[in-house]
Amino acid sequence: MHIAVVGAGYWGANLVRVFHQLGALEAICDFSGERLARLADQYPDVRMVSSYDAVLEDPAIGAVVIATPAERHYDMARQALTAGKDVYVEKPLTLHCEEAETLTNLAERQKRILMVGHLLEFHPAIVRLQELIDKGELGRLEYIYSNRLNLGKVRREENALWSFAPHDISVILLLVKQMPIQVTATGGTYLQPNIADVTVSTMLFNRGVRAHLFVSWLHPYKEQKLVVVGERRMAVFDDIRKTEKLQLYDKKIDLVNGQFVVEKPAAQTVDFSPEEPLSLECRHFLECIETRRTPKTDGHDGWRVLKVLEACQRSLSLNGEPVQLEPTRSMEVVRA
Repeated sequence: MHIAVVGAGYWGANLVRVFHQLGALEAICDFSGERLARLADQYPDVRMVSSYDAVLEDPAIGAVVIATPAERHYDMARQALTAGKDVYVEKPLTLHCEEAETLTNLAERQKRILMVGHLLEFHPAIVRLQELIDKGELGRLEYIYSNRLNLGKVRREENALWSFAPHDISVILLLVKQMPIQVTATGGTYLQPNIADVTVSTMLFNRGVRAHLFVSWLHPYKEQKLVVVGERRMAVFDDIRKTEKLQLYDKKIDLVNGQFVVEKPAAQTVDFSPEEPLSLECRHFLECIETRRTPKTDGHDGWRVLKVLEACQRSLSLNGEPVQLEPTRSMEVVRA
C-alpha cells in the first residue's frame, strides 16, 4: 500500500511517523519547503512533494491522509476521491454537514474508502468501556460528562468547541448509540473576537440520558477525563494518568429511614491493551483499503459528529438557547 500524508504539521507529523512505521508511507506532501527539508533528513526513504496535484496525479499513490487545517478538508478530500484515491481525513471531516454528505456519497459512487480520524473510538480503553456497557456491567446509562482542558493550543481558524470537542462527541455517540434530541451550549470569548475559548455543551438523549462536555484552551492544567454513570456502576477514563486510566466504581446509594445513605466505593482498575491508539487507527485504515470494508469511523460517523457540532454552535450563537435535532435523521445512513 502506498500512502501520501498531506500536511505534516503538529498532528500530521504523528501520522507520518505511524504510517512510516507500518511500512505504507510513500510520500509526504507539504507546502512548507523548510518542513519538507527537515522531514527528508528524518525519512530519507520517503518522497517529499510540495504539490497536492502531483500527489493526485501519481498512480503509485493509492490513498491520501489529509491533515491540513479543517477549512481545507472538504476541497482536498473531494479532489482525492474524484482522482480515485482512498481518503483518510483528520477530524472534523468538514465544517458543514452538507459537505460531509457530499463526500460520503461521492466515496460510495467512486467505490472509495472514506475514513475520519476520530481517534478516541480506537483507544483500547474506550473499546473496553464500550464492551462493559454492551454487557450491561454499568446498567442503564444515566449520565456522561467529558472534560477536555488545557492551556493552549489556541486556534485562530476555529473555536475551542470545533477544535477539542469532535473526539468526545464521537465517543459519547458511540457509547449511547443514538443522537441527542436536544443540545445547548454556552461559552466565553476572551482572547480573540468571535472565537470562543471555553464552551460547555449539554446533550439530551431519548430515555433521559444526558451528557455534558466542557472544553477549554484557557485552563491552568491539562485534563482529559470521561465519566460514565450507569444505574449500577460508574466508569472513569482519565487519559492523563500514567497508569490505571480506566476504573469502575460500584454505585451504592440506599434509602434508609427516608434518608439517602451513600457508601463511598473503592475503585476497580480495568485492564486494556497498551497499543497506541493512533497505530490502531492507521492500521484500521490500511485494513479497510485492503479488504474494501467500510471503516468504523466512516463518512456517516463524521456526519453525525458534525450534526451535533453544528447544533451546539447554533446554541452557542444564541447564548445557550436549546436547539432541537431532527429525530428522523438520528443514526440512519446518510443518503442523497
